[in-house]
Amino acid sequence: MEGDGGRDEAREWWRDAAWSTLDTVRVVTVEDRPQQHGNATPRVDQWLWSVRITKTRADAAELCRSGHVKVNGKTVKPAAKLVVGDRIETRVHQLERVVVVTKLISKRVGAAVATECFDDHSPPPPERSLAPPVFERDRGAGRPTKRDRRRLDELRGRSDRTR
Repeated sequence: MEGDGGRDEAREWWRDAAWSTLDTVRVVTVEDRPQQHGNATPRVDQWLWSVRITKTRADAAELCRSGHVKVNGKTVKPAAKLVVGDRIETRVHQLERVVVVTKLISKRVGAAVATECFDDHSPPPPERSLAPPVFERDRGAGRPTKRDRRRLDELRGRSDRTR
């Protein structure tokens, strides 16, 4: 078209440049980046989120604030810095996770790359038969009866009844 001012050429250049950058995608670790004002190591909450131990960074920070994250046996705050070789013990969704840091990253990566950033020393999850039973009621069944409430208390280990 006449009068488009070379827009088609610009579009072609942009599309070619975008495709060429997709060929060169790689994981950039902390060691690859230039040092930025003392930010050489990631925060604990940031690393837990980056390697997909928690779903959100806010969840990771909350775990740290509530005392459920230990680095080398010491309870840490969310802003604590990590180094390669640190042993992190945390409890996520009632499961104990024990990992050793092998690579420092600060951005969230795919699951395949995330597993390369730590060695998992977590104990195996408990068997289903050892898991506590769940009290289920039909939806819309109304208020629990006295009998249902006693069964529920018994399952929760709060039985006050003496026989």
